[in-house]
Amino acid sequence: MLVENVIFYAVAAAMGLAAIRVVTTQNIVHAALYLVVVLAGVAAQYILLAAEFTAVVQVLVYIGAIVVLFLFGIMLTRAPIGRTEKLDNDQRFLSLVVSLFLLGVLGSILWDAFGDDKIEGNRVQTSGEVGLSIFRDYVIPFEVISVLLLAALVGAVVIARRD
Repeated sequence: MLVENVIFYAVAAAMGLAAIRVVTTQNIVHAALYLVVVLAGVAAQYILLAAEFTAVVQVLVYIGAIVVLFLFGIMLTRAPIGRTEKLDNDQRFLSLVVSLFLLGVLGSILWDAFGDDKIEGNRVQTSGEVGLSIFRDYVIPFEVISVLLLAALVGAVVIARRD
């Protein structure tokens, strides 16, 4: 087995455990920190795919900005910081059934769509090619995301403002 495969499975296992802890922890700050582990695992997967630029963007934008925005939102809205029993409910079995059903449906759809197709490993884009792709081919979605993030920031300020 290749070293890359071992690293992939280790990172994927860490991401899976952290994702489960995001939705099962009763401390909202711990949930945000488990989310950091999941997003860092995504960046590690990008590095394994030889997409270093995308990994750095993942760390800067998602870990550096979005999670910090979540933590500021938690602090500014006076959410309970400690363990909170109200974050839990009695629907764990139903959520497990729905999750396994969704996993089966998505797995079968992906298997039907791609089957035994192989991914080309030598297709590496440089930072310049990624930049040209973003600002030439995908400029409208890029600007829409910018406006969405600005609206989220303005919303956080409005929520945090005292009347």
